[in-house]
Amino acid sequence: MRSYRYQLVALLVAAGIFLVSLVIRLAQAPNSPTLAPTLPAAPTATEVIIEVSASATPMAMPTIMASADGIPTYREAIVGEVSRLNPLLALSNPVDRDITSLIFEGLTTTNGYGEPIPALASHWIISSDGLEYTVFLRDDVLWQDGLPLTSADVLYTMSLLRSPDFPGPTALYEFWRTVETEALSDKIVRFRLTQPLGVFPEHLQIGILPEHALRGTGAAQLAAHPFNLSPIGTGPYQLEAIHTDGSQITEVSLRASPNYRLRPEGDGGLPTERITFKLFSDFQAAVAALAQGDVDGLSASGRDDREALFVTANDQNLAMQNQIENSLGVLLFNWQSETATFFHDQRVRTALAAGLDRGTLIERTLGLENAGILANSPLMPGSWAYDAELPWPSYDQNYARNLLGQAAARIERQNSGGEEQPGTTDSGQIAPGALPTATPTATPIPTNLFEFAILTPDDPQLVALAQEIARQWTQLGLAVTVDAVDAETYRQRLNDGQFDTAIAEYALGDSADPDVYSFWNEGQYPDGENYAGVDDLRISVLLERARRDPWGVNRARDYEEFQREFAERVVALPLYYPIFTYVTSPRLGGLQLGFIGTPSDRFRNVENWRLVG
Repeated sequence: MRSYRYQLVALLVAAGIFLVSLVIRLAQAPNSPTLAPTLPAAPTATEVIIEVSASATPMAMPTIMASADGIPTYREAIVGEVSRLNPLLALSNPVDRDITSLIFEGLTTTNGYGEPIPALASHWIISSDGLEYTVFLRDDVLWQDGLPLTSADVLYTMSLLRSPDFPGPTALYEFWRTVETEALSDKIVRFRLTQPLGVFPEHLQIGILPEHALRGTGAAQLAAHPFNLSPIGTGPYQLEAIHTDGSQITEVSLRASPNYRLRPEGDGGLPTERITFKLFSDFQAAVAALAQGDVDGLSASGRDDREALFVTANDQNLAMQNQIENSLGVLLFNWQSETATFFHDQRVRTALAAGLDRGTLIERTLGLENAGILANSPLMPGSWAYDAELPWPSYDQNYARNLLGQAAARIERQNSGGEEQPGTTDSGQIAPGALPTATPTATPIPTNLFEFAILTPDDPQLVALAQEIARQWTQLGLAVTVDAVDAETYRQRLNDGQFDTAIAEYALGDSADPDVYSFWNEGQYPDGENYAGVDDLRISVLLERARRDPWGVNRARDYEEFQREFAERVVALPLYYPIFTYVTSPRLGGLQLGFIGTPSDRFRNVENWRLVG
C-alpha cells in the first residue's frame, strides 16, 4: 500500500471537499415554489417572472428570476388568455394552440402545400387492407429535458385521448377511442383502425406528451396537472418564462431548444433565439401595441380584425403577408326545408347558380376589403385534389328564368297529381345530359311561387354579401329577403335546419387533404355538419369511397368526380375563401406563409426566421 499512499491521500482530501461543499449548497438552497394551473396573486411584487429551463429532472418546477437578459427577441401580440400549454387540451383555445405548436410536435405535420409529412415519425407503412398503420419513430429526437422519445410516449398520449375521462374536446375522444395502439418496439408503434381512413396521417398531427414527465397521471387528473404551465416537449422552442401581473399571465417567453438544434432541421437554424408572446384582452389593444412598436407581429383571420390590421400595416409601413385560409364560404340550399321544398329540385338550384354573377358579387362585397377571393370548388385551392375547371352554370339570366319556369310547371303538375317529365326523378333530380344546355325562350314564372330568405350572421360584410345575392335573384322575378341574426341565434338555426338558404363558413381542416365527408354526406344529417340536409346518393358514395381509400391515385380520381358532380348538380354554391393576414415588423426576415390550416401554421418555417435589425 506504500506505493499508493499519495493517491489515497488525494482521494480522501477530494472526498472531504465534496462533503463540505454539499453541506453548504444544501444550507443555501431556497425552497422551490409550487406552480398551480391558476397562478396565485403575489402579495408584494407587481410582476412575477417564472423561468423554466430544461434539465435532466423530468418534472422540474419553475423558479423565480428577476429580469430578462437582453437577448434579441421577436415579440408577438396575441389576444386571449393562457389556460393550459398542453397540446391535447389546447385545441379550443387559440392562445394555447399557438404557443404549444412551438413546444410540441406530432408524429406528422404538414408542409407548405398542406400535405401530411413525417415529424416525430421517420416514416409509416400502411397494410393492404388500409386498417393498420405501422409508424417508425425517429432515433434523433430528444425531449427538452434530455430523455429520448420512445413508443411509450406515444402509447401514453393515446391512452389519455381514448379515456372516457379525457378533459379535452369530445371529438378527439370519439375518434381515438376507435383506434387501437400497440408498441412493437421502443421505436415502432402500430395503429389499428376499425375501418379504412385515408386521412389518418392527418390525425397523427396531435402533439405527443412525455410519459416520463406525467407518469401515473390519468386523464381525469390531466387538466389540473402543473405540467400544463411547465411543459416539456420536443419542438423547436421550450418554455423559458411566464410573466404575470400578480393575478394573470401577461407574457410567455420561449427560448430556442438546444436539443432541437441537434437534429438536422435545427442544425444552423433557429437564428431567432427567443419568441415572446404578449397577451392582450382585445384586438384593438393588440393593434395599438403593434402601431406603437411594442410588439413585432400580429395576425388576423376575422373580417373586422383584418380591416383594422390592414390600416395599421399601411400607416406604419409594416410587412404584410396574406394567404388563403383553409375555409370555404358557401351558400347552402336547405334540401329538407318544409316551406321551400323547391330547393330539392335540381332545376331550381341550377337556375339560382345561373342567375348569380358570383365574380362581381365577391368583388363588390369582399374583394374591396381583401377579405376573400372567389371560390369555384368545395375543395381548397392548392390541394392535390383541387379542380379549378368545374362545369358551373354560366351567368345567364334568361337561362335561369327558363329553368325556373320548368320547375314551376313541375310543381303545378305535382299539386294537380300529374306525371313527372322524362329524364327526372320524383324529387326533381335530373338525369345526366337531361338539363338544357342552350338558352331557350324564358318561361313565365308564377308570382311569389319561389319566395325565400337568406340566413346570415349579423356581420356587416356578410350582410352586404347576402343583400347583393338577393338583389341579383330578385331580378329573376323571385321574392328574396335577407335574415341577419346574432351569432348565437344563427348557430342555433343552422344546427336546427331552420332556414331556407344560408351563408356558412366551413373549416376544411388542418391539412389540404380534402375530407369534406361531414359536410355533404347524407349520413351526416341531422346530427353532423350537413346542415343543408343534402341527400344526393351519388355525392355520398363518392365521398365515402374517397375517404376510405388510403391510396392517393384512387382518391384523386374519386375527388375529381365528386367535384364535377357537385358543380353539375349544384349541391351548394361556393362563394369565397377567407383570407388570413399576418403583419410583422420589417426587422423580421425569413418568414414565408404557406398553407394555412390553422393560424399556428404561420410558424411552419420558424427555423428560418431571423431578426435583421
